[in-house]
Amino acid sequence: MNIILYNTMTSKKEEFKPIVEGKVGMYVCGVTVYDYTHIGHGRSSVAFDVIRRFFEYKGYDVTFVKNFTDVDDKIINRANENHELWSELSERFIKEHDADMDSLYIKRPTYTPMATKYIEKMIDYCERLIEKGNAYAVDGDVYFRVNSFKEYGRLSGRNLEDMIAGARVDVNDKKENPLDFALWKAAKPDEPSWKSPWGQGRPGWHIECSVMSEAILGSNIDIHGGGQDLIFPHHENEIAQSEAISCSTFANYWIHNGFVNINKEKMSKSLNNFFTIRDILKICHPEALRLLFLMTHYRQPLEYSEDKLKEASSALHRIYIFLDEAAHLTGSKKGKNLKQEIGDMKSHFIKEFEESMNDDFNTPKAVAAIFEIVRMGNTIIAGKPDTESAEHLKEVSSYIFDIVSKVLGIINHSADEWYKSNLKIPVQEVEALILKRAEARKNKDFALADSVRAELTEKGIEIIDTLDGTRFRTLA
Repeated sequence: MNIILYNTMTSKKEEFKPIVEGKVGMYVCGVTVYDYTHIGHGRSSVAFDVIRRFFEYKGYDVTFVKNFTDVDDKIINRANENHELWSELSERFIKEHDADMDSLYIKRPTYTPMATKYIEKMIDYCERLIEKGNAYAVDGDVYFRVNSFKEYGRLSGRNLEDMIAGARVDVNDKKENPLDFALWKAAKPDEPSWKSPWGQGRPGWHIECSVMSEAILGSNIDIHGGGQDLIFPHHENEIAQSEAISCSTFANYWIHNGFVNINKEKMSKSLNNFFTIRDILKICHPEALRLLFLMTHYRQPLEYSEDKLKEASSALHRIYIFLDEAAHLTGSKKGKNLKQEIGDMKSHFIKEFEESMNDDFNTPKAVAAIFEIVRMGNTIIAGKPDTESAEHLKEVSSYIFDIVSKVLGIINHSADEWYKSNLKIPVQEVEALILKRAEARKNKDFALADSVRAELTEKGIEIIDTLDGTRFRTLA
């Protein structure tokens, strides 16, 4: 089955057909680097990371481009507030952004262009648009002439005449039309600027992605993506300026992820419900936050709350318990031959997982397929398999969860690593308490042994006694 995706441009699902067989060119609008990344950035980044990963799983060679806006009013204003250079601030927050993305197991893009590295190409772009009559210069500014692009509004479904009629009176009387947007901005005092045919200035926001996308991927790309808030005006403006120059389709498919709501209200600094990724990761494992994102379809609004985060953590715990049980399963010579059931488990997962992901990257259904496998696996374990079946279950479980890790970016650890990463006390302290309990049992001091077990339980740790010794798990 081929990949079917929802195309914002046509408002329907379509079969993905690449421009070049076996390859995918994908551009996703990145962040303006003036602050730490928040949960909305995390949600979008995970969504497109999974889309990229699934294309790779299906055998495509993916070129994934995600830019940084490293000069902007917000960057300049924040740098002035901090009494630092705008370039130092943007460089610092690019590093912080990358650290946050790494913490969420997000693969680094193939290319991460910065706007300031493409200034000359942006100036050339403006000149080409002026030459074609799609842009005009006035007093050091360059504006795109929206009326020159007859299909303006088709991505967002807006009518050009209605937009013009409903536009508020623009205070900038330099524009021919209030909808015209800036391609190049004349320099203001004490702001970063570059030399251009129209004097010192800097690029407008919208031109950045068109130029960087063309420079790296070409004038016609497979997929362009970003948050729903970028549909208008950013992506609408990108289409206008890009297609005015190339006279061809800018992107064949447009993918947009939904917003994040905090306790049923849209995330907003004014509502004081604004959370950075690093703040959230202080209270949960990164895989839990990533799973929370995956449990809602990327196009739908995502409801975030600490209760939902706890649910995601508990769900992960159930998966790791199964993996722990499977890893330590030895079976017995007198056990049941359950290789057929294990084979059915594998084929069931592949079918359900791929059908879900082929259908517009439906991660909630893919996650449901994972928990069905956990249920089936636990049933097999409870069925007391023979030695050969036990080994087969380990192999199949490893195969399945390797796919889960590669595509969804969760279950990236062994069960032992997972438990250690969730400890509230140092692992050496846990091991010392387990040893203390073992000595107490050896000396038949069962009161002390029970006391140590109770102390571990109080610290969120469960101990499991086996013929091979004692191991531990963290409690959900």
